[in-house]
Amino acid sequence: MNKHNILFIGLDTHKEFVEVAYIEDQRGAQAVHFGRISSAKTAIVKLAKQFQSKYPQATLHFVYEAGPCGYWIYRLLTSLGHCCYVVAPSLIPKKPGDKIKTDKRDALKLAKLLKTEDLTPIYVPEPEDEAVRDLSRARETAMKDLKDAKYQLKALLLRNNINYAGTANWSAKHLRWLTELVLPHPAQQIALQEYLHTINERIARLKRLDNELAHQVQAWRYYPVVKAVQAMRGVRLLVATGLIAELGDIRRFDHPRKLMAYVGLVPREHSTGDKRRIGAITKCGNGRARRLLIEGAHSYRYPANISTDLQLRQEGLPKTVVDKAWQAQLRLCRRYQRLMHKGKHYNVVVTAIAREMIAYIWAIAKQVVLIDVNPKHRLARVPA
Repeated sequence: MNKHNILFIGLDTHKEFVEVAYIEDQRGAQAVHFGRISSAKTAIVKLAKQFQSKYPQATLHFVYEAGPCGYWIYRLLTSLGHCCYVVAPSLIPKKPGDKIKTDKRDALKLAKLLKTEDLTPIYVPEPEDEAVRDLSRARETAMKDLKDAKYQLKALLLRNNINYAGTANWSAKHLRWLTELVLPHPAQQIALQEYLHTINERIARLKRLDNELAHQVQAWRYYPVVKAVQAMRGVRLLVATGLIAELGDIRRFDHPRKLMAYVGLVPREHSTGDKRRIGAITKCGNGRARRLLIEGAHSYRYPANISTDLQLRQEGLPKTVVDKAWQAQLRLCRRYQRLMHKGKHYNVVVTAIAREMIAYIWAIAKQVVLIDVNPKHRLARVPA
């Protein structure tokens, strides 16, 4: 194919319709508004056939913004043999003086920017990976709903000046104490019972999702990576599954600094001339993966140690993975104490530890390859 045998097609996707524009790969070519089509799969297939019949010698390159509609258009077009790119809305160049935004303009802009190579495609997960990610996010939502229900119940007790004398909230003893409470008004008693009922339902829901996630991840193609990164301190099954589900194959990054920047754990910088200004972290990329790393980084405030639980997680792993995890624990525990002695804020220290954690996780993932053995998976060393 020569340079002029490419047709760039911009899609502005919505729930009910898709706005379409295209531009030929020729010098001086102008973007053309094709029109609006339905967002049904049959309409997308018909659109691709129309462009193929009109430009039989051209390769079709589609592009659209990532959004709530997911990746089904990408998977449909690639299954038909066409090139398709999904771009993040935050990475699309925008002129400061352009104050008019319409669906037609968005489609034209996407087509022109794809032609000039000013768009950066994002990583699109496989359907299996997205399914595990949805299950992991459902578990996180269940945890948030349970916390919200507990806060609402505690607020009711606080308004009535009822305090628990024990030390462990939400233990079996605490739950029994809650069931024995009698509030002064019958309406309040009904509210208390409904809150308790909601909490019990959400606890059961969380347990179901935990069991299902632990079961489904064992048949996942990234289970060897999930199992390997659990050799790290502060990275148990739920954290490891959520992290890998959000990031996908983290070995696609050729350097750990790129992965640090991808999860938004690198500092902002605004430097010019002789002045170099470093600010807070960028918080770009996947916020859920960043939060999971921050959660795991808190465990490094204690001295380096191989606990019984960590030893069980490391059983059956290659020696190189276990050695790398121990090296990470020694370094991160020392770094945590050193930064705290320097007087750094606790949140700054934890963020610094999380930034280095993702580098060690990247190093461990590089030592793991995925081998399909009838649909099962196992660990293996990367050949030197």
